[in-house]
Amino acid sequence: MQIRNIAIIAHVDHGKTTLTDALLRQTGMLTEEGQSMDSNTLEKERGITIYAKNTSLFYKDTKINIVDTPGHADFGSEVERVLRSIDSVLLVVDAQEGPMPQTKFVLKKSLELGLKPIVVLNKIDKPAARPQEVHDMVLELFMDLGANDEQLDFTTVYAIGREGIAKRKLEDDSKDLSPLLDTILEKVPPVTADISVPFRMQPFNLGYDNYLGRLAVGRIYEGTVKTGQKVVIKKANGETRSGTITKLQNFKGFDKEDVVEAVAGDIVMIAGIPDIYIGETICASVDQEPLPAITVDEPTLTMDILVNNSPFAGKEGKFVTSRQIRERLEKELEINVGLKIDFDSPDRFRASGRGEMHLAVLLETMRREGYELQVSQPQVILKEIDGVKSEPFEELTIDLPDEFTGAVIEKISKRKGTMTNMRPEHGHTRLVFEIPTRGLLGYRGEFVMDTKGEGIMASRVIGFKPYVGVIEKRDVGSMISMITGKVLAYALDNLQTRGTLYIQPNVDVYEGQVIGNTSKGEDMAVNPTKGKQLTNMRASGSDDAIKLTPPLDLTLERGLELMSDDEYLEITPQNIRLRKQLLTENDRAKAKRTK
Repeated sequence: MQIRNIAIIAHVDHGKTTLTDALLRQTGMLTEEGQSMDSNTLEKERGITIYAKNTSLFYKDTKINIVDTPGHADFGSEVERVLRSIDSVLLVVDAQEGPMPQTKFVLKKSLELGLKPIVVLNKIDKPAARPQEVHDMVLELFMDLGANDEQLDFTTVYAIGREGIAKRKLEDDSKDLSPLLDTILEKVPPVTADISVPFRMQPFNLGYDNYLGRLAVGRIYEGTVKTGQKVVIKKANGETRSGTITKLQNFKGFDKEDVVEAVAGDIVMIAGIPDIYIGETICASVDQEPLPAITVDEPTLTMDILVNNSPFAGKEGKFVTSRQIRERLEKELEINVGLKIDFDSPDRFRASGRGEMHLAVLLETMRREGYELQVSQPQVILKEIDGVKSEPFEELTIDLPDEFTGAVIEKISKRKGTMTNMRPEHGHTRLVFEIPTRGLLGYRGEFVMDTKGEGIMASRVIGFKPYVGVIEKRDVGSMISMITGKVLAYALDNLQTRGTLYIQPNVDVYEGQVIGNTSKGEDMAVNPTKGKQLTNMRASGSDDAIKLTPPLDLTLERGLELMSDDEYLEITPQNIRLRKQLLTENDRAKAKRTK
């Protein structure tokens, strides 16, 4: 049986997972309703792919291994390591939106590796779809990214992933995805790997099983492997250790099948090496060369993760100690290759990641597992390059209705963003900026408000450039509780005129907790537990019904955006709270004087 190995890449929400699910359903690999490649709870909630996953399907006596990759730039590390194990990519592009930043990011990586993509123009049933224009935009993008002549001669397939239809030409009549599957068989070279030489493979992903321990997922580059075989594990620096393969599994749809033997070219899962890491080489003998190490782009953001020491600490979490948080972070490092954590300090761990979303997903996962912790404001990582202080920059692409362009350009200019392109079309405008990552932090919430939820923004890191100086972003102050107690509606009724509240009546607050922001831009200590003065005298108007504006819901991402540098975000399984690092007003005043 022939084997083809492909990855599916696309920008967020261009229909990649829907298309993969449709391919699996039509080839009989998906039988249950509701099954999907996005199986993680967070992926289902957010509607995005976070972790790279692999599956396989059988079509015309050929096994097609498919790797589904994340579409968000923060999870680029998931994509980079996957591309090494496949022979071609399906580039899925929305037939209305055209190529977006993440398309660019992943496509560049695949072109550098010499892969020849198949372009799938998806969602051609959209009322505003413009497949011909988008095809030309993709061709332009290939040229910009330095594609060679062979790569520029790409094959295009038109699809409606939601309905499970694909066509070679727009005017073709089609009822299923067989034109796409036939194109894969025609254009993706069958695996031609040598099985006469000794075994060699490299894991690009890790799994875990309660009985088998850590599992390595990877492509066999050369030779054959059997269960019970003794192997040598090599690091890029030349270190070696030995192990035994206790179990071999290959993929069939979402199921894993136990096999006794696997051959070069296939993607398999192996058990028996408890300390295996992504990018190491598993081979048959000590004298074999290790495969090139998998390199991942450097992190751009950092934050401190600390034990929760607020007055409400330990009330909700199962895991609250420094040791428990440390063990969880060490476990995360085993599979999250884009993450770096510094364990040098005894009371805080410095986590560095690829972006706000990357760090937020880690914190949200830990919160749901019962961990209680607090984090500092995310900061960009600064570097010294050729004696010049440098910071990460991002390419920001925004699609929005024409009426909002003025407000958005003004806000981004204040944050030191420079416009590099502006393209108006049919009542909408596409703006492209180069902006420091620092300037983009905390802007997403404002952007949604400024565009009334109609704008789309996406960004990708483009490298380090000289530091641009101070960026004034925060024009609101914090409203801080000066007392511990239960919040009363009467007090909130008076406070809501001063700014935006983050809390509702009848919740407990503590001294130093940030309960809202002030529109004047200065921090203000308030008493949210203050009740109405009781008297037996009646006065006209004093007993009017209290009308409270709904508070701003403090989610984890919003909290990371809103917090200032002297605050912590307290994260527990049930609550997200903002607090000052120094809880009492006296301590904060003292700290100000010593600055």
